[in-house]
Amino acid sequence: MEAARQYNVHEAKTHFSRILEQVATGEEVVISKAGEPVAKVVPLRSRVRRTGRGSLKGLIHIPDDFDELPDDIADAFGMR
Repeated sequence: MEAARQYNVHEAKTHFSRILEQVATGEEVVISKAGEPVAKVVPLRSRVRRTGRGSLKGLIHIPDDFDELPDDIADAFGMR
């Protein structure tokens, strides 16, 4: 694994756009102050691509008796 690039605060301010480009390509960047690392800039995880509404239509079946509780469960919850 390759070490993260390191910039001091002044360099980071001067080259912020370049740092963001590096991070966007998957690199990690460390920002240091007085030679001590104080922050790490890392890429965000990509967003989950969601399909449109109704994409599972026809793939899920809900039985007609779905809302009916079995007697033993209704008894356990004091619902009878």
